[in-house]
Amino acid sequence: MDRPAALVPLKYVAVGGRGPEDVVADARGRVLTGVEDGRILRIDGLADDSPARVEVLAETGGRPLGLELLPDDALLVCDAELGLLRVDLREGIVRILADSVAGERLRFCSNVVALADGSVCFTVSSRRYPLDQWIGDIVEHTGTGRLLRLAPGSEHPEVLLEGLQFANGLALSSDESFLVVAETGARRLTRYWLSGPKAGQGEPFVENLPGMPDNIWRGAPDGPVWVSLAGPRIPPLDLLHRAAPAVRAAAARVAVRAPYRPTGTIGVLAVDDRGTVVHHLTRHRSGFRLVTSVCEAGGRLVLGSLRERGVAVCERPDPK
Repeated sequence: MDRPAALVPLKYVAVGGRGPEDVVADARGRVLTGVEDGRILRIDGLADDSPARVEVLAETGGRPLGLELLPDDALLVCDAELGLLRVDLREGIVRILADSVAGERLRFCSNVVALADGSVCFTVSSRRYPLDQWIGDIVEHTGTGRLLRLAPGSEHPEVLLEGLQFANGLALSSDESFLVVAETGARRLTRYWLSGPKAGQGEPFVENLPGMPDNIWRGAPDGPVWVSLAGPRIPPLDLLHRAAPAVRAAAARVAVRAPYRPTGTIGVLAVDDRGTVVHHLTRHRSGFRLVTSVCEAGGRLVLGSLRERGVAVCERPDPK
């Protein structure tokens, strides 16, 4: 991997709520996000010198995380408390698409993409820990993350892939032949084949990432997959992951009770469909921390965070 370039901040925009965990951009350069109190927000004017405008589109009543815009002015939402949702952005009406799989409640939906055939694929980060104890799953290294698919008209998701280490961000390849899944706890991107001779199989796509991947986003089929890095590599954590299960479980019990203090090192990557890293941007001693998402809007990079009360706007590198 090439030496990283600087992630250059331009401005910070408060959104009136805590934890804009995922950010996605629409065709007009507006950014949508969900915050801790359940509201779905749309932010306009991030590329302008004038103050940005924040509009409330809906309230889920839960905790929205990953988002996916649909062409019919609707939004798919992974809600950590309620499951997989569909939100009508014109009326603000929220409908639950799925809240369980094989009788098990969807505890921790994370990110979602829509396929051309009308089906929806989404991730579940953990079957053991809820969102407010996410650090426990990272420390224990449970491998209970899943990739699920909901067929058109169905209310019952099927399991495509399991045993994932904190399954998180999700994006489609340009030709929809495979999905890219971020495994936060393993510092890797995994490929799941949707078609071709390897259909139904998962395999490593990009390994040994310089940080922990969170949400991932692709704005156009010919554009790169942007990967947010929620934190840098932590060698003691890598060592702990090789310890016995009982040791990891004991460490997790301590971790969920200790206050989490994110580091000041943040970063983002961009990869192509061959798994080649085309951009690696990083910033040390950043005041904006725990970057959990990134998207392009108005010629800028926009960063979201599970922790902050706004989004950060940064310079976008020249295309390669």
